[in-house]
Amino acid sequence: MDRVRSAFNSMSERYSRFTLQPAEDGERHVEVKLSDDAVEDSAGGSPSFRPAPRRQQQSTLCYLALGTLLIFLTGKKSVLKELEKESFDCLWFPRSACDLPRRSAGSVEDKFLANHIFKEFQKVEMDPWTDIHYVQLQTPDSQRPNRVRFGADVFEPTGYLAYSATGQVQGKLVYGNYGRPQDLDVLQDKNVSLRDSVLLLRAGQISFAEQVDNAAAKGAAAVLIYPDAQDYQYRADTALYGHVHLGSGDPYTPGFPSFNHTQFPPTKSSGLPKIPAQTITANMATALLRSGFKGGLSATYRLGGGENISVEVNNVLVNKEIHNVFGVIKGFVDPDQYVVLGAQRDAWGSGYAKATVGTSVLIELAKAVSEMVEKDGFRPRRSVVFASWSAGDYGSVGATEWLEAYMSSIDKRVVTYISLDGVVVGEYRLFITRLTFLIIYANVCRMRPMSIDDPAYPFLAMSGVPSVSFHFISPNTEAYMYYGTDLDHKDHLDYQTNHRTSEMAATAAQFAGQMALRLVHDRLLRLDVSRYNGVLTKAVAQIYKRINQLLKGLNPTWLNRARGAFQRATISINNDIRNSNLDDKEACRILNGRIMSVEHALLSPYVSPVETPYRHLLLGRGPHTLASIAETTDMEQLHTPLALATWNLQGCANGMVGNIWDLDEEI
Repeated sequence: MDRVRSAFNSMSERYSRFTLQPAEDGERHVEVKLSDDAVEDSAGGSPSFRPAPRRQQQSTLCYLALGTLLIFLTGKKSVLKELEKESFDCLWFPRSACDLPRRSAGSVEDKFLANHIFKEFQKVEMDPWTDIHYVQLQTPDSQRPNRVRFGADVFEPTGYLAYSATGQVQGKLVYGNYGRPQDLDVLQDKNVSLRDSVLLLRAGQISFAEQVDNAAAKGAAAVLIYPDAQDYQYRADTALYGHVHLGSGDPYTPGFPSFNHTQFPPTKSSGLPKIPAQTITANMATALLRSGFKGGLSATYRLGGGENISVEVNNVLVNKEIHNVFGVIKGFVDPDQYVVLGAQRDAWGSGYAKATVGTSVLIELAKAVSEMVEKDGFRPRRSVVFASWSAGDYGSVGATEWLEAYMSSIDKRVVTYISLDGVVVGEYRLFITRLTFLIIYANVCRMRPMSIDDPAYPFLAMSGVPSVSFHFISPNTEAYMYYGTDLDHKDHLDYQTNHRTSEMAATAAQFAGQMALRLVHDRLLRLDVSRYNGVLTKAVAQIYKRINQLLKGLNPTWLNRARGAFQRATISINNDIRNSNLDDKEACRILNGRIMSVEHALLSPYVSPVETPYRHLLLGRGPHTLASIAETTDMEQLHTPLALATWNLQGCANGMVGNIWDLDEEI
């Protein structure tokens, strides 16, 4: 363990400092500063887990991400030690694994890595175990390639979009920018018909799945997606890979685990697209575009319809056995509560930034924490679980199947999920974080609510587990452009980090380690649930505004009272924390239980996990969410969703109060 001895140091002045700073609103926030030689650049935002475009420079002050607040206490001696940067050679994968050209989910290479991780956990006596699932993945048909025909041109793209609808369609070619709702509305406002058209879209801004779903909602027959040179500065013949399932997990076992398909009735996820979708290269897109809309390619773009084009998708479903691998360091006081750190290990190509770095950080954190327990006398109060997921590139399949399999125990015991996917995609001059419950204000970072394509999203929106993702990226960029391509390899990541990949991986490991160890060490979970109050106030105001616009006879007062009950419940928790003896183990456990109930209680009990898996009232997707209610145009159908959302929120408030005799009866 010489290569990772001295894994962390005391709050590590070398890499990052956490200090509580007063703000104008009187609250305390956490300031994150990088090493003294770092350049504090405020540009950019959080990368998505697929290619995304760059944006203009934004404010240097991080804004509020949806969720509650994890506060790092300072002034205490940390159990962390400095991570040895030199040990990140090949990022701790066996050399043969670093050289693998591909390690797609369920492949021989994927299982080889799973076995390697299992043995690494065994070496440090972490009692590892394997969670096996039998899932359906979609791959190209080697006998019948996907094709795009346009006039005399016939293209056979190498890249593809998993879970696309199959078949051959023909329609008028229409350019639709990024395929966002506002992009497609512009076309319709200009009387450009989208029905039965083939939409040509630029990759970026939103996920592939959202692009295809938006197009289908407008009546399009098929979708083609390409990387525009204005957004992606790489070879014009680069193939794109991704998936278009508007959800996560195996879409043929929605709501239940894929242990054995014979146990459950055949069904399909409501998030599967009903139209074919295919990626094409920038070169192919250049050949398709003719005139009328200026963009980043050498050709000009047609805003309206063009010639007819044929799209043929022949992808096939294959059954794959995938292995999730786990190791655990059990807590000494509350072992039934645990923090989970996870990383996917599969990739379309080499997946260096997307999978190799995160998996390497996972392994070395496991070793370092194990050594702290074995040699340094560290006694974590709660357990730490280290998870290596498979089939992440198909939409967090491995992680979601695990969540579906053990939902009844996970949602009550997992304190936090920390995603290690994509933690290093650039230099450390800029620290970017995308998260739900952790809110950091600083001069060098920017926040976002968690998006549907974030690997941590199923933990939050489906299972009600507080979740966090964070990323280090380069200045003046918002994304790592090589996700979903064969170009995500060591040389490109080294270029993006100015050959500081090892240093940045060390920094990311320390940051994740500090979060995890604080959460398993402290008696009281430092999660400030009152941070949801502002989010709820804004959401309820939007519903009031909508109802006043469209329906004068409906009174949403009860919803506002439920919001008030939630706010009073958060005040009650904070008052009880201030007035409790935090040396009292039982008092802390009761308080922690009230805090941990919040995210799970915000999952709507009134929708089916099969049809609406992302049940979170605020951060989910579907008609049950406050955001959806605020946008509804069907007033006849408004009453029931509004009533159910109101009682969902009131139930969450009741759960925070604790004792039944203290429940708020105002509603």
